Amino acid sequence: MGMISEFKEFAMRGNVIDLAVGVVIGGAFGKIVTALVDKIIMPPIGWLVGGIDFSKLAWTLKPAEVGADGQEIPAVVIGYGDFLNTVVQFVIIAFAIFLVIKALNRLSRKKAEEPAKPAAPSEEVVLLREIRDSLKK
Repeated sequence: MGMISEFKEFAMRGNVIDLAVGVVIGGAFGKIVTALVDKIIMPPIGWLVGGIDFSKLAWTLKPAEVGADGQEIPAVVIGYGDFLNTVVQFVIIAFAIFLVIKALNRLSRKKAEEPAKPAAPSEEVVLLREIRDSLKK
């Protein structure tokens, strides 16, 4: 089997397509959560703690300066405010995934608790039972 046909078979499996859809939806969900955290959740929290914009919080290790040749040398900064925003985003996404998994587990438990219905006997079994019952008479 050629490499192209093997790849086509691999790519057309249901799991790969499901994974691709999940990645696309996950990326879109990540953008929604980023907007939620950056534009809706963090501004009121910053306002409550004294008007702080968390995305601007940073620790400057070395301030910006102008070099001997007139070029500006940028500051060396650790932006921990962006890190805080990312942590809040992670917590929101983790909680949403927890809720989805919890719902899926609840559904799977309900299916497992339902008693399995016995399968109808095959035609041969029904015919043999009829023969047995007629021989008993």
